[in-house]
Amino acid sequence: MATEEKTENAPCETEESAVEKTAVESEGELVELEEKRGIVNEDAEKHRRLRDELNNQTKEWKAKRDALNGQVRELVDEAGKCREERDSLNQKVRETKELRDEWNQKVTALKEQLAPFRNTERNDEKNEVPVKQLKKQLQDLEYTQQTKPLGKDKENEIIKQISVLAKEIAEREKSYEQNDEVKGLVGQLREAKAQAETYHRQVSEYAEKAQAAHDKMIGFYEQADKLRKEADAAQAKFIECKQAADEEHKKHIEQIKTVHQMDRDTAGKNRDKGGNRTKKRDFDNKKEAKEIFERFKAGDKLSTEDLMALQKSGYL
Repeated sequence: MATEEKTENAPCETEESAVEKTAVESEGELVELEEKRGIVNEDAEKHRRLRDELNNQTKEWKAKRDALNGQVRELVDEAGKCREERDSLNQKVRETKELRDEWNQKVTALKEQLAPFRNTERNDEKNEVPVKQLKKQLQDLEYTQQTKPLGKDKENEIIKQISVLAKEIAEREKSYEQNDEVKGLVGQLREAKAQAETYHRQVSEYAEKAQAAHDKMIGFYEQADKLRKEADAAQAKFIECKQAADEEHKKHIEQIKTVHQMDRDTAGKNRDKGGNRTKKRDFDNKKEAKEIFERFKAGDKLSTEDLMALQKSGYL
């Protein structure tokens, strides 16, 4: 009988052992899976933080790039205004030059009309030297006085000759200009010279202003080029940060997917664990029922709970 009881109990002990072993293994797998899930989830969070930091940097670089490009546009607009101003002034330079040249041509023409009166030998009967020759003599004397070493007497003599010549030239020109025809031509000549000089001054003023506008234009373009380089550098950093952020986002999503898969695996393990608990409970119930049945066979009186346990386990 002892041998028979031992043989009957062996399978139960083996089955119990297997159930317990399965439960322990399942619990260990769940712990290991949870640890791995924590590591992967932490890594996913790390990639999320890096992604968010890089996205913030991307926004900053984009804002800087846009601000710089805005400044570039403003500078280019200012340069364009300066270019228009320069071109307008250069047009005025050309137009004023034409007017100046016209009056210079009038000056030349009037001088040519006056030349015969200046060079005429109308004073032959008085044996007078032409004014043009007198002026040449005056220039020669002034040059001698200024460039050559002279004795006191010689220098005084030259100074006297210069004074006499200058007085004679002034008187001769005064007399010359009292001629009605000459007087009219001289008046026109003076007017023509004044007009030519006025337009010449305007040419110089317009040219200076045009150059100033051109220099300002160049300055604006140089500033724009400098800021454009900074904007290009900001754009490069923007692209660099965006690509890095996209990469971190991709890694974050991959890790999150892994975490979700682990959650599904854990849920499956938990279901298996519940099944193992059910098996163990059924095994314990059967073991208890068997012990009750053995007592019944031995003649022991059974309680209502004992009978219900036997019925539930299939012994009755």
